[in-house]
Amino acid sequence: MSKLFDLSNKRIDILKEIANIGAGNAATSLSQLLNKKIEMKVPNVYVASFNDVMDLAGGAETEVTAVYIRIQEDITGSMFFILPIPQAKKYAKALMNDYVLQDASTMKEMECSVLQELGNILIGSYLSVLSNMTNLMVNPSVPAIQCDMFGAIISHALIELSLESDEALVIDAVIKEEGHQDSELIRGHIFFLPDSQSYKKIFDILEV
Repeated sequence: MSKLFDLSNKRIDILKEIANIGAGNAATSLSQLLNKKIEMKVPNVYVASFNDVMDLAGGAETEVTAVYIRIQEDITGSMFFILPIPQAKKYAKALMNDYVLQDASTMKEMECSVLQELGNILIGSYLSVLSNMTNLMVNPSVPAIQCDMFGAIISHALIELSLESDEALVIDAVIKEEGHQDSELIRGHIFFLPDSQSYKKIFDILEV
């Protein structure tokens, strides 16, 4: 199996820069949405095997909320924003004040919309920066939200990518209310799964 993500220290630094700029833009959007000052940090950007990706979500049978976007045009692939159900509840409660999300099976249209918009902001901010820095066209699909076992959600994308590699790019995301350093609002993961040609295009441009 070939290594799609052959990441040198330089490439990791480039990806971290993109992620951190995107995090700043996402924090601005979330601050407006939540009507409070939000800061977002990207503690790490790294490559993980498919097995490790499953472990990051708590295992293939762990129920999660996932926002999925398909990427087309010059860059093609998939991106997922994954939140454990307790984190999804926490965010929905913060945005919807007194309403508490009960469980995945009772999500109503509004709650799904709230979480869908969160994933859209985070993934969209990253893709926007990536597109601006590379001058490559990026056409994301309308975000889809799903609450299910993580293995069931991500299996199709992993099967597609497994023809070329057995790894995914992981972007950690930590969101806090500014001034409350010890109180995380959200801790989740963004999984970026470009195809091999897109990955080559990105670094052919960024490493010039």
